Amino acid sequence: MTTTAVQGGRQRSRPKRRELFCPSHPDEFLVGGGKKYFLHLLSPEQLVIRGIKATKAKLIIQAYPVLVLSNEWLEQLYCSECGCSRWCHVIRHDKIAHTVKWAPRDLWEQVAHVDGVYGNPTVSQFTSREARRHRQQKTAKGKKLFDAG
Repeated sequence: MTTTAVQGGRQRSRPKRRELFCPSHPDEFLVGGGKKYFLHLLSPEQLVIRGIKATKAKLIIQAYPVLVLSNEWLEQLYCSECGCSRWCHVIRHDKIAHTVKWAPRDLWEQVAHVDGVYGNPTVSQFTSREARRHRQQKTAKGKKLFDAG
């Protein structure tokens, strides 16, 4: 007797994948699996934007000065139709259903342990330093080194 299909009197089903669809191509799945950067709220206004009443939002922020949202995060996701990875703002509604939007730059201010001065946290120090160095180089005529003409 084999126990592959039935184990313990009930049939086991494979858990469903989370459904992340590209904002530009609604029929295309996004592939992720990298680090999630959870959003932190510091003011009652940020809670009011998310649908909580103003009086309740003030009480929550007084009780928890830094509120970590477990259902909202930034994650780098890959779309095979676009052919690139982009940072996305993911909002989880339940285990499977999610809303995905392209992450605006100012949303990184709500992420802890990420310094906005240095930009993307996944870029190495060497790459950041080299990019700054090339931005600052100029020719003898005062033009930037990589300007055309």
